[in-house]
Amino acid sequence: MSSHHIVREKQEPALLVLGLDSFPAELLGQLLEWNPTVIATRETGERLNNYGIKIDWIITDQTHGSLQSDIKLMPAGSDTPAEAALKYLVTHNYPAVNIITDDLQLKDYLFFTDKINLVIFNNNQKIYAVNSGFSKWKPTDDTIEILTHTHELHYSGLERTGNHRFKTIHDGFFSLQFDQPFLFIAENL
Repeated sequence: MSSHHIVREKQEPALLVLGLDSFPAELLGQLLEWNPTVIATRETGERLNNYGIKIDWIITDQTHGSLQSDIKLMPAGSDTPAEAALKYLVTHNYPAVNIITDDLQLKDYLFFTDKINLVIFNNNQKIYAVNSGFSKWKPTDDTIEILTHTHELHYSGLERTGNHRFKTIHDGFFSLQFDQPFLFIAENL
């Protein structure tokens, strides 16, 4: 008896591709495994098209010249490409999005952290927002970087190794407590 998985639309995180210069092809394949909605800029769309990857939306203010005949165009207007795509995803009730970028601008994501689950891949790091009380299991010596400035950070299971950088002190859970709505943290891929 064979096993078939039925993937419902929006069940898997959408994929927003803003840059691909430092992103491993193997990880791209993993993110595409379940056929997510793929949104790209014109530049990254050309690269994805060359790889034979189906693109659903291109963020552009041009009104013609699609790479594939079935690609829809998403105008950015005065928004950054990230903001335009995230507004679309939130409006259309996507619960999550994976974002690949070469140029990390956390300000583009601040407004959306409580509206959609964001995972940002940049410079061999996986970046996401966490709420106070966050905990996660990690092996010994894994690196965690806090990307958001905070005054009242309390942590357990971690040891400070530098400015905003920590490593896990043993196999097990680490936790973070702080006095603001969320923090962006990064872990190495």
